[in-house]
Amino acid sequence: MTQALEFEHVSASYGPYRSLFDVSFSVPAGGIVALIGPNGAGKSTVARVASGLVGVTSGLVRVQGSTTTGWPPWRVARAGLVHVPEGRGCFASLTVAENLELAFRQRVGREGLQDALARAYDAFPALSGRRRQRAGTLSGGQQRLLSLARVLVVPPAVLVADELSFGLSPAWVDTVYERLTDIHRAGTALLIVEQQIDRALALAERAVVLERGRVVFAGPAADAAAAMDRVITARPEPAPEPGTPPGGSPA
Repeated sequence: MTQALEFEHVSASYGPYRSLFDVSFSVPAGGIVALIGPNGAGKSTVARVASGLVGVTSGLVRVQGSTTTGWPPWRVARAGLVHVPEGRGCFASLTVAENLELAFRQRVGREGLQDALARAYDAFPALSGRRRQRAGTLSGGQQRLLSLARVLVVPPAVLVADELSFGLSPAWVDTVYERLTDIHRAGTALLIVEQQIDRALALAERAVVLERGRVVFAGPAADAAAAMDRVITARPEPAPEPGTPPGGSPA
Protein backbone atom coordinates (compact mmCIF):
# COMPACT_ATOMS: atom_id res chain seq x y z
CA MET A 1 0.00 0.00 0.00
CA THR A 2 1.26 3.47 -0.89
CA GLN A 3 2.16 5.55 2.15
CA ALA A 4 1.36 9.27 2.31
CA LEU A 5 3.67 9.83 5.31
CA GLU A 6 6.35 7.61 6.82
CA PHE A 7 8.57 7.92 9.89
CA GLU A 8 11.42 5.42 9.91
CA HIS A 9 13.40 5.22 13.19
CA VAL A 10 13.17 8.99 13.69
CA SER A 11 14.86 10.69 16.64
CA ALA A 12 14.75 14.44 17.16
CA SER A 13 16.00 17.05 19.61
CA TYR A 14 15.42 20.64 20.63
CA GLY A 15 19.02 21.66 21.15
CA PRO A 16 20.39 19.40 23.91
CA TYR A 17 16.90 18.15 24.82
CA ARG A 18 16.03 14.82 23.17
CA SER A 19 12.31 14.71 22.38
CA LEU A 20 11.74 11.72 20.04
CA PHE A 21 13.36 8.29 20.26
CA ASP A 22 13.36 5.85 17.33
CA VAL A 23 9.80 6.71 16.21
CA SER A 24 8.40 4.59 13.36
CA PHE A 25 4.87 4.66 11.90
CA SER A 26 3.10 5.41 8.64
CA VAL A 27 -0.07 7.03 7.32
CA PRO A 28 -1.42 5.23 4.25
CA ALA A 29 -2.56 7.22 1.24
CA GLY A 30 -6.17 8.23 1.84
CA GLY A 31 -6.08 6.87 5.41
CA ILE A 32 -6.62 8.40 8.84
CA VAL A 33 -4.23 7.87 11.74
CA ALA A 34 -4.72 9.34 15.23
CA LEU A 35 -1.59 10.30 17.16
CA ILE A 36 -2.40 10.38 20.88
CA GLY A 37 -0.58 10.40 24.19
CA PRO A 38 -0.30 12.29 27.49
CA ASN A 39 0.89 15.88 27.71
CA GLY A 40 4.58 16.07 26.93
CA ALA A 41 4.63 12.78 25.04
CA GLY A 42 6.07 14.37 21.88
CA LYS A 43 2.96 14.56 19.68
CA SER A 44 3.45 18.14 18.48
CA THR A 45 7.13 17.42 17.90
CA VAL A 46 6.12 14.65 15.49
CA ALA A 47 3.91 17.13 13.65
CA ARG A 48 6.75 19.66 13.41
CA VAL A 49 9.21 17.04 12.22
CA ALA A 50 6.74 15.90 9.55
CA SER A 51 6.45 19.43 8.16
CA GLY A 52 10.16 20.27 8.40
CA LEU A 53 9.86 22.75 11.26
CA VAL A 54 12.07 20.56 13.46
CA GLY A 55 15.01 18.62 12.08
CA VAL A 56 15.86 15.02 12.89
CA THR A 57 19.02 13.74 14.51
CA SER A 58 18.59 10.30 12.93
CA GLY A 59 16.11 8.38 10.81
CA LEU A 60 14.08 9.19 7.72
CA VAL A 61 10.83 11.01 6.94
CA ARG A 62 9.05 10.38 3.65
CA VAL A 63 6.10 12.14 2.02
CA GLN A 64 4.50 10.22 -0.86
CA GLY A 65 7.64 8.14 -1.21
CA SER A 66 10.05 11.10 -1.36
CA THR A 67 12.58 11.35 1.44
CA THR A 68 12.01 14.80 2.95
CA THR A 69 14.51 14.53 5.81
CA GLY A 70 16.32 17.86 6.11
CA TRP A 71 14.04 19.69 3.69
CA PRO A 72 12.83 23.20 4.57
CA PRO A 73 9.08 23.51 5.34
CA TRP A 74 8.21 25.15 2.00
CA ARG A 75 9.67 22.22 0.10
CA VAL A 76 7.84 19.67 2.29
CA ALA A 77 4.61 21.56 1.56
CA ARG A 78 5.27 21.35 -2.17
CA ALA A 79 5.77 17.60 -1.78
CA GLY A 80 2.14 17.39 -0.64
CA LEU A 81 2.09 17.77 3.16
CA VAL A 82 0.20 20.57 4.92
CA HIS A 83 0.55 21.16 8.65
CA VAL A 84 -2.22 23.01 10.52
CA PRO A 85 -0.53 23.76 13.86
CA GLU A 86 -2.03 24.12 17.31
CA GLY A 87 -3.42 27.61 17.83
CA ARG A 88 -4.44 30.05 15.13
CA GLY A 89 -2.86 28.45 12.09
CA CYS A 90 -3.46 31.69 10.18
CA PHE A 91 -2.02 35.20 9.88
CA ALA A 92 -3.70 37.26 12.60
CA SER A 93 -2.98 40.67 11.04
CA LEU A 94 -4.48 39.72 7.64
CA THR A 95 -8.17 39.58 6.81
CA VAL A 96 -10.00 36.34 6.14
CA ALA A 97 -9.89 37.04 2.41
CA GLU A 98 -6.18 37.90 2.48
CA ASN A 99 -5.37 34.67 4.35
CA LEU A 100 -7.23 32.63 1.75
CA GLU A 101 -5.80 34.55 -1.20
CA LEU A 102 -2.26 34.04 0.09
CA ALA A 103 -2.78 30.29 0.44
CA PHE A 104 -4.64 29.80 -2.84
CA ARG A 105 -2.43 31.97 -5.02
CA GLN A 106 0.53 29.72 -4.21
CA ARG A 107 -1.39 26.57 -5.13
CA VAL A 108 -3.77 27.48 -7.97
CA GLY A 109 -2.18 30.65 -9.38
CA ARG A 110 -3.87 33.91 -10.24
CA GLU A 111 -6.14 32.28 -12.82
CA GLY A 112 -7.76 29.89 -10.37
CA LEU A 113 -7.94 32.28 -7.41
CA GLN A 114 -11.52 33.50 -7.72
CA ASP A 115 -12.91 30.01 -8.22
CA ALA A 116 -10.97 28.76 -5.19
CA LEU A 117 -12.29 31.64 -3.04
CA ALA A 118 -15.87 30.97 -4.13
CA ARG A 119 -15.54 27.29 -3.22
CA ALA A 120 -14.04 28.16 0.16
CA TYR A 121 -16.91 30.48 1.07
CA ASP A 122 -19.46 27.92 -0.12
CA ALA A 123 -17.86 25.20 2.02
CA PHE A 124 -17.39 27.50 5.04
CA PRO A 125 -20.41 29.83 5.27
CA ALA A 126 -19.25 31.06 8.70
CA LEU A 127 -16.34 32.79 6.93
CA SER A 128 -18.27 34.23 4.00
CA GLY A 129 -19.65 37.21 5.93
CA ARG A 130 -16.30 37.91 7.56
CA ARG A 131 -14.13 38.33 4.48
CA ARG A 132 -12.83 41.76 5.54
CA GLN A 133 -12.41 40.88 9.21
CA ARG A 134 -8.89 40.43 10.53
CA ALA A 135 -8.21 36.81 11.37
CA GLY A 136 -6.88 37.69 14.81
CA THR A 137 -10.31 38.99 15.83
CA LEU A 138 -12.15 35.78 14.91
CA SER A 139 -13.25 33.33 17.58
CA GLY A 140 -11.08 30.28 18.18
CA GLY A 141 -13.48 28.08 16.23
CA GLN A 142 -13.60 30.48 13.30
CA GLN A 143 -9.80 30.60 13.18
CA ARG A 144 -9.65 26.80 13.01
CA LEU A 145 -12.17 26.85 10.16
CA LEU A 146 -10.08 29.43 8.33
CA SER A 147 -7.05 27.15 8.68
CA LEU A 148 -9.03 24.24 7.24
CA ALA A 149 -10.58 26.35 4.47
CA ARG A 150 -7.07 27.00 3.18
CA VAL A 151 -6.70 23.21 2.83
CA LEU A 152 -10.10 21.96 1.67
CA VAL A 153 -10.31 23.82 -1.63
CA VAL A 154 -6.98 22.42 -2.87
CA PRO A 155 -6.61 19.16 -0.91
CA PRO A 156 -3.02 18.07 -0.15
CA ALA A 157 -1.83 14.46 -0.15
CA VAL A 158 -1.58 14.49 3.65
CA LEU A 159 -2.79 16.89 6.34
CA VAL A 160 -1.20 16.99 9.79
CA ALA A 161 -3.85 18.48 12.10
CA ASP A 162 -2.30 19.42 15.45
CA GLU A 163 -4.72 19.87 18.40
CA LEU A 164 -7.46 21.54 16.34
CA SER A 165 -9.98 21.06 19.15
CA PHE A 166 -7.85 22.83 21.77
CA GLY A 167 -9.84 25.51 23.62
CA LEU A 168 -13.00 25.08 21.53
CA SER A 169 -16.56 24.56 22.68
CA PRO A 170 -18.13 21.16 21.89
CA ALA A 171 -20.20 22.73 19.10
CA TRP A 172 -17.09 24.13 17.40
CA VAL A 173 -15.28 20.80 17.83
CA ASP A 174 -18.18 19.11 16.01
CA THR A 175 -17.87 21.61 13.15
CA VAL A 176 -14.09 21.24 12.91
CA TYR A 177 -14.34 17.45 12.75
CA GLU A 178 -17.05 17.67 10.09
CA ARG A 179 -14.66 19.72 7.97
CA LEU A 180 -11.84 17.22 8.60
CA THR A 181 -14.16 14.51 7.31
CA ASP A 182 -14.84 16.61 4.19
CA ILE A 183 -11.10 17.00 3.61
CA HIS A 184 -10.60 13.24 3.94
CA ARG A 185 -13.42 12.55 1.49
CA ALA A 186 -11.61 14.76 -1.01
CA GLY A 187 -8.75 12.24 -0.93
CA THR A 188 -6.41 13.64 1.72
CA ALA A 189 -4.72 11.36 4.24
CA LEU A 190 -4.97 12.65 7.82
CA LEU A 191 -2.61 12.50 10.79
CA ILE A 192 -4.73 13.81 13.67
CA VAL A 193 -2.72 14.91 16.69
CA GLU A 194 -5.24 15.22 19.49
CA GLN A 195 -5.83 15.39 23.23
CA GLN A 196 -9.54 14.57 22.87
CA ILE A 197 -8.78 10.95 22.14
CA ASP A 198 -12.41 9.85 21.81
CA ARG A 199 -12.97 12.24 18.91
CA ALA A 200 -9.75 11.30 17.15
CA LEU A 201 -10.24 7.55 17.56
CA ALA A 202 -13.84 7.72 16.36
CA LEU A 203 -12.62 9.16 13.05
CA ALA A 204 -9.36 7.24 12.64
CA GLU A 205 -8.75 3.76 11.29
CA ARG A 206 -5.40 3.30 13.03
CA ALA A 207 -3.68 4.96 15.97
CA VAL A 208 -0.23 5.58 17.37
CA VAL A 209 0.29 6.14 21.11
CA LEU A 210 3.35 8.10 22.22
CA GLU A 211 4.83 8.17 25.70
CA ARG A 212 7.95 10.19 26.55
CA GLY A 213 8.91 10.43 22.89
CA ARG A 214 8.55 6.73 22.10
CA VAL A 215 5.90 4.72 20.28
CA VAL A 216 4.28 2.36 22.78
CA PHE A 217 1.40 1.27 20.55
CA ALA A 218 0.67 1.26 16.82
CA GLY A 219 -2.39 -0.58 15.56
CA PRO A 220 -6.17 -0.46 15.11
CA ALA A 221 -7.88 2.60 16.53
CA ALA A 222 -10.32 0.36 18.37
CA ASP A 223 -7.46 -0.94 20.56
CA ALA A 224 -5.76 2.39 21.22
CA ALA A 225 -7.90 3.56 24.14
CA ALA A 226 -6.83 0.53 26.18
CA ALA A 227 -3.19 1.22 25.30
CA MET A 228 -3.63 4.83 26.40
CA ASP A 229 -5.14 3.67 29.70
CA ARG A 230 -2.09 1.49 30.30
CA VAL A 231 0.21 4.45 29.70
CA ILE A 232 -1.68 6.64 32.15
CA THR A 233 -1.83 3.89 34.78
CA ALA A 234 1.92 3.28 34.51
CA ARG A 235 2.82 6.95 34.98
CA PRO A 236 4.16 7.69 38.47
CA GLU A 237 2.08 9.82 40.79
CA PRO A 238 3.33 13.42 41.12
CA ALA A 239 5.35 14.08 44.24
CA PRO A 240 3.29 15.65 47.06
CA GLU A 241 3.86 19.26 48.00
CA PRO A 242 5.98 19.86 51.10
CA GLY A 243 3.87 19.64 54.24
CA THR A 244 1.20 17.41 52.66
CA PRO A 245 0.29 14.44 54.87
CA PRO A 246 -0.32 11.08 53.12
CA GLY A 247 -3.74 11.15 51.45
CA GLY A 248 -4.43 14.65 52.72
CA SER A 249 -4.32 18.31 51.81
CA PRO A 250 -1.39 20.63 52.50
CA ALA A 251 -1.28 21.57 56.16
